[in-house]
Amino acid sequence: MTPKEVLAMCREKDVKSIDLRFMDFPGLWQHFTIPVGKLDEDVFEDGLGFDGSSIRGWQAINESDMLVVPQPETASLDPFTELPTLSMICNIQDPITREDYSRDPRNVARKSINYLKSTGIGDTCLIGPEAEFFIFDEIRYDHSNNQCFYVVDSVEGQWNRGRDEKPNLGYKLRFKEGYFPVPPADQLMDIRNEMMQTMIDCGLEVEAQHHEVATAGQSEIDLRFNDLVKMADQMMMYKYIVKNVARRHNKVVTFMPKPLYGDNGSGMHTHISIWKGCEPLFAGGGYAGLSEMALYGIGGLLKHAPAICAFANPTTNSYKRLVPGYEAPVNLAYSQRNRSASVRIPMYSPNPKAKRLEYRCPDPSCNPYLAFSAILMAVIDGIQNKIDPGEPLDKDIYDLGPEELASVPKTPASLEDALAALRADHDFLLRGDVFTPDVIDTWIWYKSENEVDALRLRPHPFEFCMYADV
Repeated sequence: MTPKEVLAMCREKDVKSIDLRFMDFPGLWQHFTIPVGKLDEDVFEDGLGFDGSSIRGWQAINESDMLVVPQPETASLDPFTELPTLSMICNIQDPITREDYSRDPRNVARKSINYLKSTGIGDTCLIGPEAEFFIFDEIRYDHSNNQCFYVVDSVEGQWNRGRDEKPNLGYKLRFKEGYFPVPPADQLMDIRNEMMQTMIDCGLEVEAQHHEVATAGQSEIDLRFNDLVKMADQMMMYKYIVKNVARRHNKVVTFMPKPLYGDNGSGMHTHISIWKGCEPLFAGGGYAGLSEMALYGIGGLLKHAPAICAFANPTTNSYKRLVPGYEAPVNLAYSQRNRSASVRIPMYSPNPKAKRLEYRCPDPSCNPYLAFSAILMAVIDGIQNKIDPGEPLDKDIYDLGPEELASVPKTPASLEDALAALRADHDFLLRGDVFTPDVIDTWIWYKSENEVDALRLRPHPFEFCMYADV
């Protein structure tokens, strides 16, 4: 879509306002809105100003002026606003130099694709994420100097089997048995259908929706793979739609990786393949039908996985999911079909176009622009340097004996460990000026000060269960 076509769409649909959206550094969509009369072709070229110092991880107050530059190909009608509103995703630029901003996550993603093309390896990276989330009836939490608590609840939750619901009809999903009984046990079918249809109405291509393994409303809606930047754009629309449809029904969605103790957390298994022209490059005659290039790509993923975790598993809560026993891949190995490996090769189809790698570590709390870019850069590094992934591990890794298991590398055990891994291993991200040093340094600083240290300084409620009587 061109600027002229966007303006024509505004007239045709009687649009009244334009919502301009962009991604902050940690990974939340930001926006401001202008009357439709303020949008003309010059705005697509000149952009509009805003205060970059008020955005997390961005500018200092003495250099706060920034520009949002709307991208016409991202235009879509907002399905939730009362006033007819057209939204567009924006790139961020410096108003003086007109350079794309290094800490704009979308800019990082765009540069990763440009770098892929510059290497000659391929010209397209297809990404297919499987984002999981919980649909709760309520989330309550608070923290102060002398107290801290959280409460999540769902009509489906196993803990509500005995609650007086006037009447309680049963149909509570047992822990680890949410994948995937039909209604009435699955009580969220209609809501997920509404989410799915709203996504389709907004131009997203949905492959499936279903309940996930955990009790209490864990869900998944899968999008068909797309180009890396487009898929990151679509993941932001995905989250926006899921959260707002849930709100229509007086429910709340969270993409926290581990909101429940004792049941499965929410991951975002990410499928990746590289193409050149119309040719898939990951299909071949090697293990699991992979090409030599794909195997080297696995080598890069496994080598750099601890550093990738800093972007793909970017919260302290992420490492409450990355523990053994819940299908979360803490062991850095690869295998066909095996869901206990961090890199899996799906075997559903013999079609070479379906050949891909499934990197199972990421979770949906991540900034998709940064996470997808880091994954691609690791794959490129593996291909360029012919990194041998070693032998596949086709056993159930969780059933390995202690001695054999000790030889399998592990993901970091905490966000602090992941940031340390990124600090030690980030040269592969700097190639092609994709992740610049200020992106790496600011990410480590922001996450350390605002999340790692913030949690470290506070007593945990369970510590009172363990230690209050000492």
